[in-house]
Formats: sequence, structure tokens, C-alpha cells
Amino acid sequence: MALVEENGMVGNRSVAYRGRSASVVGSGLGGRADRARYWPAILISMIVVPMIVVLGFFTMVSSQAAGPSAVNLGTSGNFVILAKTGISNTGSSQIWGDIGVSPIDATAITGFGLVMDASGTFSTSSLVTGSVYAADYTAPTPTMMTAAVSDMETAYTDAAGRTSPDWTERWAGDLTGQTATPGLYKWGTSVLISAAGFTVSGAASDVWIFQIAQNLDLANGASVYLSGGALASNIFWQVAGQTTIGTTAAMKGIILCQTAIVLNTGATLVGRALAQTAVTLDSNMIDGSGTMIPEFSQVLIPLIGMVFVVAMVSRVRNQKK
Repeated sequence: MALVEENGMVGNRSVAYRGRSASVVGSGLGGRADRARYWPAILISMIVVPMIVVLGFFTMVSSQAAGPSAVNLGTSGNFVILAKTGISNTGSSQIWGDIGVSPIDATAITGFGLVMDASGTFSTSSLVTGSVYAADYTAPTPTMMTAAVSDMETAYTDAAGRTSPDWTERWAGDLTGQTATPGLYKWGTSVLISAAGFTVSGAASDVWIFQIAQNLDLANGASVYLSGGALASNIFWQVAGQTTIGTTAAMKGIILCQTAIVLNTGATLVGRALAQTAVTLDSNMIDGSGTMIPEFSQVLIPLIGMVFVVAMVSRVRNQKK
């Protein structure tokens, strides 16, 4: 065994004094070398982690909602179509989400080929990816439907009662070719969207409320476009009159209508049709599932960063082996 001496003697700072051999010294040096391999990962972590924190904070701040507070739909938000006097369908419509009627009974749901579930609490249909409910189904469905309709009426009252609009009589009620930023819009007339379409532009957490004292009409082939990350679930169309979505027109948003909602042949809706009278369909596509959690990016960005750091550390460890 080789000894390490200081000034020809075995000093109290020598390895021999501590009872360790040169091989142990080598092992210690190797350990320091291995630890040195971690420095790139450590440095990366020191840079990346603060960046993650800053970026996550920036995302959180930038995602603060613009416009009014969203309308609380309550349990009516569980339905893609909800009506008080009936839901009728012609042709092969496709609906993603639950539909229901109350206080009218299931006889007012026509054109769906309903099949009663064994429980008696709901029906199914080949046209509906979801369940169908009516006020005369087995308990607890009647209570659930009463609550949903009440929440729908409350939501309508909330949307209609918002004060201090950001814009009044904007574009004289003709939204064709226009772009709406977040805010509360109020019209004492009917509102029209012609074939050139209308754009709703804003971030995923922004909110739009359109108060319409008369009718809302989307012309044949008209479209409501979303840009900048705007979500249909944050767009509220409060309509005192009738809402008519023309042939092949494409609507976005939650329609809170005091009277009827009519979708003509081939029209589509990403959102919800909540009517205090009836909803009429004709070979339509309605999707109530097209929503996102706006704050998801606040979780996703830090998560991606942490995965990156863990991957770097793991790579260094593998190199050690």
C-alpha cells in the first residue's frame, strides 16, 4: 500500500493519517469527476427553472380575462340543447352532448328515434352522442330538468341585465365583415350577419356578451369566426326575439334565447342552444364539447420545462454509467 507523505513524514493531513489508501484517493477524485458531469445539468436548471417561473407568470398575467365576467349557466350548462316546449329534428342531425326538455314531456322531442333506457331516467338516440332527458322521465330526472330550466332562465336574465355596455348599437346591428373584441355589446334592434361573416377576436379567457333586443339572423352560408384563441364557451348571445341560423351557416357561442332557435338545413353550431320555447333542427351538427380550460397553459408551460430539466439530469446519469 502506497502512503502519501508530507515533508518526508506521515503528517496529520496525509491520507495515511486518516487510514485511507491511494485507491481511496482515486475513488474520491473519480467521485469529484462524476459530480463534475452534473454541472451542465445544474447550470441548465439554474437557467431554465427561473425562465419557467417567469414564463408561467407571464402566461398567467396575459391570460387574465378581458371583457365582462362570464354568464353562469348553472346546470343548464350540462345541456347542448335545452328547451321548454320542444326539440324537433328533420334529417340526420348529429349532436354531441345531452339534450332535454321541461316542463313539456318527451312527446315534444321528435325526429330522434328515442330508445328508453332500462332505468327510465333518460333515452338514447343514434343522432345524439349523449343522453336525452324529459320532464316526465323517472325520478330524479324531473327535478334535474326543473333546475336546469330555472338556471337557463336565470342565465338569460343575468346576460340581459348587464349594464354599462362597452358598445351600443355597434355597426347599426349589421355585424357583417366586422371584428368584435371582448366586451359587452347592446342593440335595441335585430342583429344580422350576412354571408361575409363575423369575427370574434380575443384570448381564450376573454368574454363577449351580445345583448339583442329583437332577432338574431345568420344568413345562408354565413359564419362566425374565432381568432386569437377565443372560445365559443365564452361567447354569449342573449336574444329576446328568435334566433335563425341559415342554411349551411356556422354559428359559434352559447345562445340564450327567449323564444325559438331555428337551425336551417346543414347549419352548424359550436356551443349551446338554450331556448325558452323550442329548438328546431334540420340535418345539423351541434357540438357542445368544444371548450378548453383557459388556464391550462399555465400548467403546461412549467410542466414542459420541468420534464426538460429531468431529461437532462437523466441523460447525465446515463453518461456516468
